[in-house]
Amino acid sequence: MRIGIVGAGMAGLACAEALAAHRHDVVVFDKGRGPGGRMSTRRVQTPVGEAHFDHGTQFFTAQDPGFQSRIEAWIGEGAVAPWPAAGPGAYVGVPGMNGPVRQMASGLTVHWSSLVTRIEGLATGWRLSLDQADPVEVDLAIVATPAEQARALLAPEAADLAARAGATLSTPCWTLMLAFAEPVGLVQDCWTGPGPVAWAARNSAKPGRVGPETWVVQASPDWSQAHIEDAPETVTAALKTALSNLLDIDLPSPVSESSHRWRYARSGAEGSVAIFDAVRRLGVCGDWLNGPTVEAAWVSGTRLAHLIAATAKV
Repeated sequence: MRIGIVGAGMAGLACAEALAAHRHDVVVFDKGRGPGGRMSTRRVQTPVGEAHFDHGTQFFTAQDPGFQSRIEAWIGEGAVAPWPAAGPGAYVGVPGMNGPVRQMASGLTVHWSSLVTRIEGLATGWRLSLDQADPVEVDLAIVATPAEQARALLAPEAADLAARAGATLSTPCWTLMLAFAEPVGLVQDCWTGPGPVAWAARNSAKPGRVGPETWVVQASPDWSQAHIEDAPETVTAALKTALSNLLDIDLPSPVSESSHRWRYARSGAEGSVAIFDAVRRLGVCGDWLNGPTVEAAWVSGTRLAHLIAATAKV
């Protein structure tokens, strides 16, 4: 079948990989400019060189045997490496967190900067409307986006599935990115704490990183929600103070500082792993179905592909 997937995050790409292995004709659409999503890496020019920040997902772990096997393959391809500083069994993408999704996307047909504005049911499939291109018709449609975006796409054609997405909302996260000309004088690379800062890490200490010393600070869900509409400059100042308090040091003056607001940072968990309606030829996958982790997203996308391969008819 010709299958269209909306969303090129971990879930969408895992689903696409598995469907392509079953010899389906798969095309993926994503509104972003390149691989990453919540596994993105941001690059910033500074007076001391280009700074790199994993400003979304910090690391991932594995319990599912299939996902562990996929990680081992990524390690062999140079796209993933262990990061013991984050704890036993922690892994990161190389040279940035988007390493594995970039590797996955390279073997698939993915259209970047392609916002799908509507999915419309046809007698024999679906029409995907794009904001800057002609519509695309497919035999089967898959929505692999965060719950909030899935709800909007599904509502006109699958109100039942939209309601499930609408009841499983994400929590936001403000992320602070700091670059320094000299190393911050601390041995420990990862910090967690009470208060505004949920996580702080020396990003430049991750395997395969180059460039100046960088730190990524992620605020707690409660703090982020309380300050969701604050100006980035206000958030930057507040989180710098919170980081200094957490580390119990006076921070040097950064050569670069900025904050990024993730409105849909940490997904909920609806209770399903994947959804496939063979009659409507419509599938849904994503970490919002089974938990807010990279592993959950991969498992969801892979499970959906297996459901389609087992039940769908050409």
